[in-house]
Amino acid sequence: MRLPALQNVQRPVLVRQARVWLEELRTRVLDGTLDAKALAAQSQPEAMTALLRQRCATAVRPRHERVYNATGIVLHTGIGRAPLPAAAVTALSQAGGYAVVEVDPTTGVRDQRELGVAALLKSVTGAEGALVVNNNAAAVTLMLAALCAQREVVISRGELVEIGGGFRVPDVMRRAGCTMVEVGATNKTHLRDFADATTEQTVAYLKVHPSNFRIEGFAGTPSVQELVELGAKRNLLVLDDLGSGLLWNEPIAGLADEPRVRDSLQAGAHVTCFSGDKLLGGPQCGILVGRADLISRCRAHPLYRALRCDKLTLAALEATLLIYRDDEPLRSVPTLRLLSATSDELRARSEQLLGLLPGHRAHVVESDSFAGSGANPARALPSFAVALPGGDAENDALRAARPISVFARVMEGRVLLDARTLLLEDQAAVAAAVQRALA
Repeated sequence: MRLPALQNVQRPVLVRQARVWLEELRTRVLDGTLDAKALAAQSQPEAMTALLRQRCATAVRPRHERVYNATGIVLHTGIGRAPLPAAAVTALSQAGGYAVVEVDPTTGVRDQRELGVAALLKSVTGAEGALVVNNNAAAVTLMLAALCAQREVVISRGELVEIGGGFRVPDVMRRAGCTMVEVGATNKTHLRDFADATTEQTVAYLKVHPSNFRIEGFAGTPSVQELVELGAKRNLLVLDDLGSGLLWNEPIAGLADEPRVRDSLQAGAHVTCFSGDKLLGGPQCGILVGRADLISRCRAHPLYRALRCDKLTLAALEATLLIYRDDEPLRSVPTLRLLSATSDELRARSEQLLGLLPGHRAHVVESDSFAGSGANPARALPSFAVALPGGDAENDALRAARPISVFARVMEGRVLLDARTLLLEDQAAVAAAVQRALA
């Protein structure tokens, strides 16, 4: 503890790490895996200093730290999905202290926490009502529990999906208290299948976007509009789980088949739900939009209080939605900016990065990038990347780079730094990190 070289280390951290290290030494001595000579070597001041400094640095390093994404997967679940717009980051910082959540700033009277984001969602989607919970799995669960409990819900067999973390539609429907009625075949479900399965106990038709896989060939399910027309004859609800939920209405290359929120609502879906941290490009949350009375029933359900969002999520979502309403999303929302980048732009970015990496035998290659997180599944987006010679060892070194690590991918004996997911403003810093890691 008195070694001069360790005096600048936080004392509580140093004490804790020293105790853990000593206990490890004792254990190894007692079980015979550490002899006197090795113990003496490890106990030298120089060896202790280096070891404890490294242990302390590792102990205080935050897990949720920033990284550079060079994987080519825009919405990479492992490293946080959508990078937030600058305005959302500012909003998070400002909301870190006291912030308006459940009070009217003019009258001082208590009100509902999601009023601001609900108004913005109604404005940008055209929906009558809106509600926000902590993720889309929560949104689906709340929607089914509030609107379909103790009743039958008909769904195509080809849409009984499982997403990451073991979230399965049949399990969610059971937990929500409704009875699932699956119809059709894995690859093909007809409208008549829904009609034949409808009984007096049926309350809704549920449509789920199979966002993490794709069935092609002789395949298909009824559209939202077809289900609405069929359900109208018996006063049934049509609930649409869009998953990724593309809020931007203009064409984006490679996302032509991705369902849009406005399209779902215009087709007549009574409630549509989707994620906030995927193609919308905001913070993690689940969003429900649709008929005002149905949204009110969801909000009144006891589950809502357990699933609602905190002030930080609401602040970041509000800032992101303001961009959709008043600004230029393709410029100000990083997710949309990355997804809409052209081949010429990506090639130019790769060549710029290559110029910052002399002496590494690197070169620019064509690459396949992906939207990620279930958006546009199994369809690559053409891209360009800087290819470095190497494999897993070099990739591990990049991931261990400090102060900010680089997540890349290995393919055919090369480490690829894909331009699709590297923010233009980070190019110089990424090059510096690569130089240090692979020196």
